[in-house]
Amino acid sequence: MHKHEKPRSEILEELGEVTGEGGAFVTTYHPSRHEEGWLLESVRAFFEEAWIVDVLGRVRGGKEASVYRCAAHPRTALALLAAKVYRPHMFRSLRNDAMYREGREVLAEDGKIVKKNDDRVMRALGKKTAYGLQVAHTSWLVHEFRTMRYLYDAGGALPRPIAATSNAILMEYVGDAQRAAPTLNEVSLGPREGAELLDVVLDTVRLLLRQGLVHGDLSASNILYWQREVAIIDFPQVATIERNRSARRILECDLQRVCAYFASQGVERDAEALAEDLWTQYARHVPEPLVADEAIW
Repeated sequence: MHKHEKPRSEILEELGEVTGEGGAFVTTYHPSRHEEGWLLESVRAFFEEAWIVDVLGRVRGGKEASVYRCAAHPRTALALLAAKVYRPHMFRSLRNDAMYREGREVLAEDGKIVKKNDDRVMRALGKKTAYGLQVAHTSWLVHEFRTMRYLYDAGGALPRPIAATSNAILMEYVGDAQRAAPTLNEVSLGPREGAELLDVVLDTVRLLLRQGLVHGDLSASNILYWQREVAIIDFPQVATIERNRSARRILECDLQRVCAYFASQGVERDAEALAEDLWTQYARHVPEPLVADEAIW
């Protein structure tokens, strides 16, 4: 877990001052009946650990997850944070997830690698029991969080990851109080700006490849645009180069989608040539693990 910058008693006292006597978690946003339980349960730890004091509204919805604008706790020195909250497994509809998971370690909530000789977990995964599905779900999210952390620390173009629970990721909010940053497919760029931003996106693709990873779902709809800068989001489908037989095809699809968008903005790049060049540079690189077999937060 993240270590507190202040004693827990002091943090909880501050939290009570902000949220009212007793520190009850009452949100400005009024979730629908079917989302209320899993939303509040998913972000409660962020409230209790004094990262946020309120959920202000939903800024983006999806089949897999929704993103909420949150009021940050004063101790963070930030005004807003974004909470990406995954839907319960029954609501998930991701297709072909096995293609992306191939070769990835199963990760527990604390970030430790689940050992292959852990019969209870492996049997549950194989039988797809309720427990097994929860293990797979948590592993999916932990891979996303630690990928974001690595990329951010390496200088990649993405929101800063803050904290994670078994069902949600808290990160830097991109936008302002009136509007969340739009995605690239919602904006038009001039050729000069487009060329500059494409180079930023490709630099982040290279950072992933240096670690032996491919985004897996890179497109204009997963790249935020704010104040002439871009921020790549949505990393749960990250695939490994060395242990995933579909990795090259996944990379090619990522680049085709990105190049198609930038071509519509007057910036021509050959996606096939890019994929060939990048694969040649990085496919034989065996990376060090992102995190050793130890807790990541």
